[in-house]
Amino acid sequence: MDILYLLIPLSVVLVLFVLIGLWWAIHKGQFEAIEGEGERILRND
Repeated sequence: MDILYLLIPLSVVLVLFVLIGLWWAIHKGQFEAIEGEGERILRND
C-alpha cells in the first residue's frame, strides 16, 4: 500500500510531461502539414 504514495505522484508527473510535450508540438506547428511529407516521398525530386 505504501508504494501507491510513490506511484500516484509519479504517474501524475508523467501525464504532465506528456501533456506539455503535446502542447509544445502543437504550438510549434508539428502537425500543420501532415500530408506534405507523404507527398514529398512520392515525388521524384
